[in-house]
Amino acid sequence: MDNPNLQLSPAVEKQLQPRWSKTVANTVSALVLAVLLGASYYPAEINNWPMLFTDAGNMMIFLKDFLHPDFTDLVMFIQKMLETIYMALWGTFLSVIAGVFFSLLSSNNVAPAWIVFPTRRLMDSARAINELVFAILFVAAVGLGPMAGVMALCVHNLGVISKLFSEAVESIDMRPVEGIRSSGGGYLHEIIYGVIPQVLPLWSSLTLYRFETLVRSATVLGIVGAGGIGFTFYESFRAFQYDRAATIIIVMVISVSLIDMLSSRLRKILI
Repeated sequence: MDNPNLQLSPAVEKQLQPRWSKTVANTVSALVLAVLLGASYYPAEINNWPMLFTDAGNMMIFLKDFLHPDFTDLVMFIQKMLETIYMALWGTFLSVIAGVFFSLLSSNNVAPAWIVFPTRRLMDSARAINELVFAILFVAAVGLGPMAGVMALCVHNLGVISKLFSEAVESIDMRPVEGIRSSGGGYLHEIIYGVIPQVLPLWSSLTLYRFETLVRSATVLGIVGAGGIGFTFYESFRAFQYDRAATIIIVMVISVSLIDMLSSRLRKILI
């Protein structure tokens, strides 16, 4: 039975009061989302969703051949998949090496504002452009082959990894850095002994995560001639060789799954 004489503390009363500002903000957010979805309904051709069922016959043709994969060239497909993984490996390695430098220049707590702002805008540009667009540019610059794919993955991932790394740097405990500074250490000493030891486990985990992502991204770069298994898949699909395409998809799925499982285990160890 409620006690009418029970007095609540001001803190509890504040918690029990309705939060109208939050309710209004959530309502406005839901309305904005509804307006955006409604405005983009026809431009995105969502109105054509019945074609998923009326044109199901085409999908059945694909499915029939996909259910009978052709493993005749399996060794060649595995070699192409390894080439794709090598591209992702080098793209990750090069972007991380450069990303350490640019992430420090993008961190407000270790770099001055006049350096942070232009560095972040440069990294935004690298991150805003898709790997496939970079692949087209590098194919024109260095020719067909894996090198173009490596550079495309490297430049795009540089923008992503520098942002992730800089956020880790900005969340560190600055007391060790200040201690090194007060004892006469220079800027380089602050970075090496004060910053890097704190962020290294997270940086390693983020690197593994980005490697997983780049393996998946690298599988499509071959479509524009940037090496890897993507070109083989594209050519098989264009030639209506859906049985070969199915085998390629199986190879890609198994490879990416194995890398994901291995990477997940390594990330648990590092964090």
